[in-house]
Amino acid sequence: MKKFLIVGLGNIGDKYANTRHNIGFKVLDALVEKEDLKFETQKLGDLTTYKFKGRTFILLKPSTYMNLSGKAVLYWLTKEKVPLENLLVITDDLNLPFGNIRLKTKGSDGGHNGLKDIQHKLQTTKYNRFRFGISDEFSKGRQVDYVLGEWTDDEYEKLPERLDKSIELIKSFGTAGINNTMNTFNGK
Repeated sequence: MKKFLIVGLGNIGDKYANTRHNIGFKVLDALVEKEDLKFETQKLGDLTTYKFKGRTFILLKPSTYMNLSGKAVLYWLTKEKVPLENLLVITDDLNLPFGNIRLKTKGSDGGHNGLKDIQHKLQTTKYNRFRFGISDEFSKGRQVDYVLGEWTDDEYEKLPERLDKSIELIKSFGTAGINNTMNTFNGK
């Protein structure tokens, strides 16, 4: 049975629950709700297992805070013996319009501290990342407030459809492979 580690990045606590920076958590929460699963608190994060078409998806929401996400990712990759090519990290991206999706097999951290820590702990930039666009609709010097701010009413209304699309992407990643999934979902 093929195993995949799907990591949603975010910050723990109610204070951050509905912020743009927590889209990784929100995507995994949507999948867990849709499939009637339940997260359990374990070492370095909340985990659950989702089985689909002969694949096992280990869903992880690190409890280390965003900037230390690499510790949880490395621990669970090693513990579950998941090959690096079966890792998918879900994160927010300021450089994409709201709800746009970009799947990549490698790249820079783009100034994202969660990705920076993962890259440092894994000692590579070659791991799959799913970037969810949160747009850059903020005034100069207000980036932190924007990223840690809550969704607008308009965004919140469009979010369910975008979360459904994100769930489809995760399933495709495990069943159709990274290249087919990029061709199907990038820019959508």
